[in-house]
Amino acid sequence: MGVMNTAGPGEVDFESWYRREQPRLVGAVTVAAGSAEIAQDVVSEAFSRALERWDRVSVMESPTGWVRQVAFNVLRRRQRRAGLERRLLARRTEPLLSPLPTIEPELWAAVATLPARQRAVLGLRVVLDLSQAETARLLGISEGTVSTTLIDARRSVARKLTGPRLIVTDRTEADRA
Repeated sequence: MGVMNTAGPGEVDFESWYRREQPRLVGAVTVAAGSAEIAQDVVSEAFSRALERWDRVSVMESPTGWVRQVAFNVLRRRQRRAGLERRLLARRTEPLLSPLPTIEPELWAAVATLPARQRAVLGLRVVLDLSQAETARLLGISEGTVSTTLIDARRSVARKLTGPRLIVTDRTEADRA
């Protein structure tokens, strides 16, 4: 974390506090959540909120108590949402279709190496089949940037694949426009 050490009297330095408390909180949340991955996400969210409000949190009697409370609140909300989702899915009478087609591991590996913007554009344009304009609006970039990014992503993936598997959509002509 590149936060400057500017703690005044009665304030706690964020960086040293974070380094001391984050591993302990991850451990506690991992036990509560049953998942290290969920714990990392939850604790990251809690510390992000603390950093956003550091001017107030740093002078609290217990910044650690505050971030713990936030982490466990985030975890409870997450667990409630997951439980609701499970109950709603259990009520379904028709089988669920997989949200993503089965994709070969080699293709996933190639996509995973792309920069974040290219992955985002691929997800929105190819998986969700959003228009160039919708994608541009969601990502806060121009339509031309969406088009160029999609072309670059497709080329990069194609170079990484050993076979003729290329990400293709029925929008090929629209992409050139």
